Amino acid sequence: MGSKYKHVFNPIRIRGIDFKNRITLAPPSPNLASRDGLVTREFVEWFRMFARGGVSTIYVGNCSIDITECKDEAFQLDLSDDRCIRSLAKFADMGKQYGCHASFEINHNGENTAFETVGHAPFSSSPNISSTERSRAARLGREPIAAIEMTHEKIAETVEKFGDAAARMKRAGMDICLVHGGHGNLISQFTSPLYNHRTDEYGGSTKNRARFAIEVCDAIRRKCGEDFVIEFRISADEIAEEGMHFDETLELIGYLKDHIDILHVSAGLHSDFNMKYYRNWCQNFMMDRCFNVHYARDVKKAYPDLLVTTVGSITSLDYAEEIIANGWADFVAMCRPLMADPDMPLKYAEDRPEDRRPCLRCDSCTRHLMIPKPIFCAVNPMSGMTTDLPDGIIPKADKKKRVAVIGGGPAGVQALQTLLDRGHDVTLYEKSGAIGGNVIGAAVPDFKIDMKDYLTWMRHTTAQCIQRGAKVLLNTEATKDLLDLEKYDAIVICVGADPVVPAVPGIDKAHVCWAPDAEMGKHPVGEKLVVIGAGSVGLEAAYDFCKQGKQVEVVEMLEKEASFTRLRLTSSGSAAREFRTILEEQDIKMHYSSTLAEVRDDCIVCRNVDTGETTEIPCDTVLLAVGMRAKWDLVEELRHCAPETSVYHVGDCRKAATICEAVNEAFQACLHI
Repeated sequence: MGSKYKHVFNPIRIRGIDFKNRITLAPPSPNLASRDGLVTREFVEWFRMFARGGVSTIYVGNCSIDITECKDEAFQLDLSDDRCIRSLAKFADMGKQYGCHASFEINHNGENTAFETVGHAPFSSSPNISSTERSRAARLGREPIAAIEMTHEKIAETVEKFGDAAARMKRAGMDICLVHGGHGNLISQFTSPLYNHRTDEYGGSTKNRARFAIEVCDAIRRKCGEDFVIEFRISADEIAEEGMHFDETLELIGYLKDHIDILHVSAGLHSDFNMKYYRNWCQNFMMDRCFNVHYARDVKKAYPDLLVTTVGSITSLDYAEEIIANGWADFVAMCRPLMADPDMPLKYAEDRPEDRRPCLRCDSCTRHLMIPKPIFCAVNPMSGMTTDLPDGIIPKADKKKRVAVIGGGPAGVQALQTLLDRGHDVTLYEKSGAIGGNVIGAAVPDFKIDMKDYLTWMRHTTAQCIQRGAKVLLNTEATKDLLDLEKYDAIVICVGADPVVPAVPGIDKAHVCWAPDAEMGKHPVGEKLVVIGAGSVGLEAAYDFCKQGKQVEVVEMLEKEASFTRLRLTSSGSAAREFRTILEEQDIKMHYSSTLAEVRDDCIVCRNVDTGETTEIPCDTVLLAVGMRAKWDLVEELRHCAPETSVYHVGDCRKAATICEAVNEAFQACLHI
């Protein structure tokens, strides 16, 4: 008997090629190719988790047709030479073990290649200077370098490079490719009026601007034959004012549709305009789910016979089933949700949707790409260990031990689960009456939908662990005396961090509290609130209470740009830009370069860090969000309650950070117990 997800798991044949379901891994770039652009063992093993988990097609992102002239990642696949075929075959063959198509997104990024990367100016449809190049030039202290307008000879050469790249894929055993025609890469630098200012047959009208894309697809068909599937990725709307918009994209699709098999419908631009339109193709946790599905739906209305893939914050197969059942798309592409749980297709096929580990849309994975380091997931620690743990199997411990886990936050729940998988006898102590730790407060605002899902999953997983034999003791403080009495073989300390409380006069007044406590209703608030700290905790609280009709002001020690940069590089990722927009649109007054100096009964006094001037801000509630401090005193008290080499402290009690650090540290520590 099959699952209830009849549309998601309905197979389809295209050009005689079988696709076992409608789930596609949207193309990530894992930073695991070799320096010279070849597939490595680590690369294959990282993608294995998706093939094993049940997707129909795996795409690898941004594979260059020639890294000597188009390269924008440190560890980017190169498809320009036959030397790549042997390693590509290993990847293709891995997919076949699971009935999965392992393939690539082939790309030329055009004007966005840096001069410093390839040693010459980039190529594009027109001699533009991208906004990315202007920022880069300013940072490097040189003049911006314009792209080289491609001659007819260069266009023909590049068309052949696309065709040859796909042909090498086919020789390696692949029978589908994804052509990147969106997000401001080279093909869209021809199709979009934002970039294309040519006056020859490749410029001007939409039909002329479609010519290069059509030639690329025709070259692939000519070199790969009729038994090869061409999927073509577009930005349905580039969003940028002078860019390609949806009405014109529909016209473009009319010219393209007979040259492709599947249209992959995304939106936005990649890096241009200093990442302003990145959110339109990679949404953050402040944005709606299924963000771009409406574009695919409208494409299907206009071209009902065209196979369409939709993508963009489709966070579960429940959404995918609805989308396909309604005829809005034929395939659903997911990246970060599958990184969070590569086994999602398997779990849904077995009618276990409640077991899905939800994606936080936190962008921890993307931040790793920029370092560069191999990308891994905040909530799926296996994604950082795929080479070390073949087939995703956690090895059983040589000896069963009695292990205590102290704390029921993200690190504690991960430790509990991993230790059980290792075969240990585990007891978790949680001082409060509920599992969740600081996730409980983080999940309170109505816009934190992903965090709410994660809290639900944490509690569901804990309940499963209890069914497997774990002991979970709520409302139980793990003291030194208690742990000494139990004589545990090992201890994992996950006691988290406490809010930092500034040492200023009046800080102990009754109308002062930690911001999440106020959001959880543990502390009453008035009508005029001042939030101290403009990190993610502070800004989320400010927005939450502003939506409730409160008057809110925020005091932040850093100046405006430095505060934004810290927010982007630490906890909020791409949502930092969302907060900047919120601050502009909502009635939230910001006091940058200011610190809290005193709390009075009816106001606070803040001091400008540059001038020393003081300002009074009237308020009836003061919410603290100035950071977290690891509970080192408690760690020191507990770290000798078992053999010292078998005591680990992980997560915020090691260093106040994010869920990503907590989960991955806990997992890796427990692999050694």
